[in-house]
Amino acid sequence: MVNNGRIRCVGDGSVRSRVARRSFLRATGAGATGVALAGCLGDSDGGDGSVPDTITVGSLGPSDSPLGASIHNSAELAVEEINADGGIAGADVEVSTKDTKDQPSTARDVYKELTTGEDVEATVGIFGSEQLLAIMDDIAQAETVHLTSGAATPEAPALLAEDYEKYRPWFRVGPTNSTFLDDSLVTFASERFDAMGWETVAFIAEDFKWTEPVTDGISQRLSDEANVEVTQVRRVSEGTEDFTPIFEEIENNGVDGVYTALAHIGTTPLVQWAKQQRPFGFGGIHVPTQLPSYYAATEGAAIATFSNTTATPTSEITDKTVPYANAYNEAYDGYPVYSGYSTYDAVYMFKNAVEAAESVATDDVIAELEAASHTGTSGTLEFYGRDQEFPHDVKYGPDLAQGVYFQWQPDEEGNGQQRVIWPDDLQESDYISPPWA
Repeated sequence: MVNNGRIRCVGDGSVRSRVARRSFLRATGAGATGVALAGCLGDSDGGDGSVPDTITVGSLGPSDSPLGASIHNSAELAVEEINADGGIAGADVEVSTKDTKDQPSTARDVYKELTTGEDVEATVGIFGSEQLLAIMDDIAQAETVHLTSGAATPEAPALLAEDYEKYRPWFRVGPTNSTFLDDSLVTFASERFDAMGWETVAFIAEDFKWTEPVTDGISQRLSDEANVEVTQVRRVSEGTEDFTPIFEEIENNGVDGVYTALAHIGTTPLVQWAKQQRPFGFGGIHVPTQLPSYYAATEGAAIATFSNTTATPTSEITDKTVPYANAYNEAYDGYPVYSGYSTYDAVYMFKNAVEAAESVATDDVIAELEAASHTGTSGTLEFYGRDQEFPHDVKYGPDLAQGVYFQWQPDEEGNGQQRVIWPDDLQESDYISPPWA
């Protein structure tokens, strides 16, 4: 059956073809389908006939955001490298980028453009848990492999746990889900807070889906596992512009630091904290400060703030981390944020799966991804199994995907530099207090 001028054949008749899945193809009737596919299914052994001449990967992200730009650029960079090395199983690879505008409705629209209109072989990206959850049913309906590389909600794998068959095309290469981000925050606190002098903290999180698993138990866990007193856990709504009253209350409670889970609204509190020279530290998970140009963009306000991230341009998590960051910088005149590392890895994991399967058929690719162990820029990448708590989510741990914590510190010229302060084997510097504290 012809689809966008291409013919895809499936080597094993027991495996569902991406061609046969399309809703408009179902509408043509089984008889027509059988005739059109007869030449493919009859004697095929699942070899080269299962891979089209051109493979298209759809890239999804908010184009005006550094998070989205890192997704799109990294997909393009990976594809350029892959094509220079012979493509995927000999097929040329293309990228089709779509701007989600950080809006769930737009994410759904452009996802459908990719899977129904352009009939891509896979999609990567998505920043924002709200956007990811908005397209989960569309992923199920399209039955096109999707590798998330920018949204952390554990609600996505929870859908697979409830109905694996329906949602099986979904995988997450990064970041680790919010439940593991919670684990990471507690581990960092237990291993670093004593040396940092952080005995008492306030916890601030933005009121978005991804932070819900973090704030649910963070106070008790910090107390029990890190011996840290938590004066308050505050969820801050989008649109909050004046953090002065919040900081006044926190300062009056005599905290040593503000521990954070911030992404969409992270810049406003950070800049106000620095300008007001509050006598406590500031950091935790802070997505804006992960941007390598953030120190300059905030005119130094980011000094001494710290954050968890997937990788930094100088952190040698694997032998692929720094070369990728340097190649990205050379191509785009700047370094990526966390979503870039995961997107780059996602494209390569899809490549490896197609080549191992000798097929682009969804279930063939799924089987290879489920068995994969890939050394990427962000660690050793493997997925949890269908019977585990987080099916098709990237595994978290020291020997897998764990991430790093870095701090903005001044270099010899007084410019800001991201210096890794955790874990021990990647540590570049000790934590320093804000210059005014």
